Parts: sequence; structure tokens; C-alpha cells
Amino acid sequence: MTIREQWQAFAQGDETPSARCEQQLARALDPSGEGSRTFVALDAEAIRQAARAADARWANAERDAARALEGITISIKDLFDVAGEVTTAGSTVLRARAPAAADAPAVARLREAGAIIFGRSNMVEFAFSGVGINPHYGTPRNVWARTNDGGGRVPGGSSSGAAIGVADGMCTASLGTDTGGSVRIPAAFNALVGFKPSAFRVPVNGAVPLSFLHDSVGPLAASVDCCARIDAVLSGDTAPVMPPQPLAGRRFLLPQGTLWRGLDAEVLAACRRAVDVLRDAGATVVTAPCAPLEAFFAELAAAPGERHMGRLAETWDWHAANVGTQGVGYDPRVWQRIALGADVSRAETSQAIAWLRLWKHRMHAALAAFDALIAPTVACVPPPIAPLVADDAAFFAANALILRNTIWVNHMDGCAISLPCHDAGAAPVGLQLVGRHAGDHALLALAREVETALNAARRRD
Repeated sequence: MTIREQWQAFAQGDETPSARCEQQLARALDPSGEGSRTFVALDAEAIRQAARAADARWANAERDAARALEGITISIKDLFDVAGEVTTAGSTVLRARAPAAADAPAVARLREAGAIIFGRSNMVEFAFSGVGINPHYGTPRNVWARTNDGGGRVPGGSSSGAAIGVADGMCTASLGTDTGGSVRIPAAFNALVGFKPSAFRVPVNGAVPLSFLHDSVGPLAASVDCCARIDAVLSGDTAPVMPPQPLAGRRFLLPQGTLWRGLDAEVLAACRRAVDVLRDAGATVVTAPCAPLEAFFAELAAAPGERHMGRLAETWDWHAANVGTQGVGYDPRVWQRIALGADVSRAETSQAIAWLRLWKHRMHAALAAFDALIAPTVACVPPPIAPLVADDAAFFAANALILRNTIWVNHMDGCAISLPCHDAGAAPVGLQLVGRHAGDHALLALAREVETALNAARRRD
């Protein structure tokens, strides 16, 4: 159920926040479900107390006091501070931290808008993977292709629990972060909508960082409208801003090259159908090379570019100052990547920042003639968990492929959204729409129209 539908039900007295919370808690606490792997902490009594307060606001005498997200349950990724709770960022090495003295600004804005904070969602340790595996708290299984013997497929990361909580009906929406795709990837893998805003729009204070340069804060939910409502609260807008964006006459860039190469057959077929839907709706889809984008991938892969673009010196510095540099207690696969930043020099860091500054201008110029760039959100369907847990080489190969189509958006500080585009019951596939820096409102409005067209096409089929 979407936020709009829940709001209407609450306003009309057809349902109460307490009743909705009890249904969601039942799913989250079901010992046969994914709740124990989806949440690292869940305070049922605090949730019920917040729901009762929302009930009172929705009561006839208090209805005018209902706020933008009154009674809507939203889980919080474990790297955000929540007052009175320990922020562990999916790790065990931060368990001894003192509880947070105050909510992170993003959490505070949700709470002030009436949202019910629904647990701390599991995540990849320190957000260091697009796969979604966590050896400390367990890996929540993808909603697609679960097996009765406990097997299943990866949820996508790093906001893994955020996606499974919504997809399994344990909460209405989730607060995640996206540094290289960590909102969009799990959204695509679990048939959800995931929105990555331009980073400046939502404060990252009070969150454990992965990259100060590239971190952004965004929602995962059931629809574009849900994400727009949450984004409005997170960014400080008074209401969702989505001006009409009819598809007829809109221009999309379909970039030839890396983003459309090496796709799983299911991904290619679903995204091609989605492109046909856009064309049938009157949009212009221009298939053409995007030279700056291909330059990014070349720089990312080539020495010395791989050295200073693929290794995060800022991440190493944060862990050295706040945790330590011995790697004890870390997921070895996470520590291996953090340690890559240990020997990055000041000169190499400066060169990377300079290269990116110039590249951003080239990339934004390449997109200036288009309303959005379109590509698959992820090149593959969710792979099985077990082989990636067992084999380092398989894990890192899968991680690189899963992140490939999303990571570049963060480097140019664009905005992007992932929309489900697969047929009902088929393997989950996301279509990614990418807009230029600060083009968030226009992108959300356009995404709403694309979502409507895709849903209509599914109904016809």
C-alpha cells in the first residue's frame, strides 16, 4: 500500500496507524520470516507508542493536526543516528559506541513530519558493497526466488534491510543512503522505487560516512509518489514538487556503450520493452554515444586512475580516526576495500578531485539536451547468495557488475531513480532515469509519468 493510500485510509477512518503497525510488526517479528535479518534493532513498544500518538492526530477532533507523513512507518538504515540508540553501521566494531544523543537531521525531519520510526534496518557493513551480504547480522533474502530450504538471492546493497523491509510489508518505506547505488540497486532487485537525490538537498550529518564526496540520502518505497513525499520532507520542501511532465515530446538519451553491455537476458528484454513504452507514449529516445561517460569508465579502470578514483582515502582516514586501522572485527571483504585507501597520496587525491570537477562539466553538458538518460539500473538479476558467500572472486566480480550502472551518477552528483520495469512474476529489473545536478523535481515528475506508462503497459499485457 502506498503512502497516498494509507493517508486516505487514515483520513477516512477506514484504518488506524496502530492497526497498520500491528500488521507490519507481525511480519517483522514472524520467526519464519526475514525480520531477524532485516532489522538489527526493532523496538516494538516504541513503535506502538508512536502509532497511538498518530491515532490521536487522525481522530476526528485532531484531523487537521495530521502532518505530511502522519502514521507512516519508515525504517532507518543503521548508519543514521537515532536518539538513544547505538549506530553500528552494520558492523560489530561500533557496538561499544555510546547511544546517539540526538536524531540525525534526516531522521529528525521524518519524525517531525509524523513518520513512525520503524527499526534500524540491516545493511552491508559500513555500506561497502552493492551486493547486500552481511556476515554479522545475516543477509536478508530477496523477495524473488526464495526457497523453502533457506536459500535465496541477494537483496542488493548497501541498503539491504531497507529494501526487504518494504518489499515484505514490514514497513511502508525506508530511509537509505546512496554512495554508488545503495538505494537504487536494492530497489531494482526487489521491485521497488528508489530515489537518489542531488546530494546537497538532504543533510548527511549524523550518519556514518562512506564518502563525504559522494554520499546522498534517499528513500525506498512502493511508488514515485511515495518517494517524492518523503524526499520533500527530507529536503525541507513544504510539499512534493512534481510539475506536469507528459511523455510526448520528452527526450531521453540511451547511451551506447558500457551501460547497455553485458546485460542478463532478462534485464535486456525488460529494459527494451520499457524503451518501447516510452516511444509509444510519444517520447523521443536518442541512441547515441556518450563520450564523457565512457571516459569515466576508462579512468576508473586504468592506472593511475584506478588508484585514486577506486580507492577512498577519505574512508581510510575516517576509520583511522574513529575505529582503528587493524581491521579486527571487520568483514574481511569490507576491510580489504577500506585498506585500499591507506597509501593514496595527497597528490593523487588532488588529481582525482580535479579530474572529477572537469568531468562533471563535460557530463552535464552531454545531458543538457535531454530530459533524462535511461539505462538498466543493474546489469544482472539478483544472483544467489551462497556462491558469493563461498568465493571471494565471485563476490568481487558480482559486486563490480552490480555497481557499474549506478556509481557514475554519484561522481557527477546527479539525481537518479530506479523504477520496476519487469513483468509480474518475472525476475526483478529496474529502469534507471538519470537527471542533471539539482534537476530533482523535474526528474521525479518525469519518473511519475514513466511509472504510469509502464504500469499501463503491464495491465495491457
